[in-house]
Amino acid sequence: MKHRYLACFLAPSVLLAIATTPALAQDTSPAAQIEAFSLEAGRAADAEAGKAFFLASHSGGKPDTPSCTTCHTMDPTKGGQARTGKPIEPMASSVNPARFTDSAKITKWFRRNCNSVLGRECTAGEKADVLAWLNSL
Repeated sequence: MKHRYLACFLAPSVLLAIATTPALAQDTSPAAQIEAFSLEAGRAADAEAGKAFFLASHSGGKPDTPSCTTCHTMDPTKGGQARTGKPIEPMASSVNPARFTDSAKITKWFRRNCNSVLGRECTAGEKADVLAWLNSL
């Protein structure tokens, strides 16, 4: 009898804990993020535009980070290095399957890196394009 009471008490508590836990890593996929950014942009992602954007030099951001390749290198299948010296794992999901599977990290790093390179946040279209290219490698 005690066990039945305990089970009835714990089950709702466990469900409440699960329901109120924030999203954890691997809560999305590259394809899901591309689709979400494309919907927000109102157009399909363009991998070639993403490649051009990633490899281009931009103005408006910090002078020491004119391009995504400043830290991420010209080859997204290889690792890069942050200005702090910290290594950066490869950007291509074919080499780094965990890449672009955590929506909080995607939001954080696009915001930080776009502001550094462009001096503004990336548009949803730019994000969709870059992710489409990185996911195609």
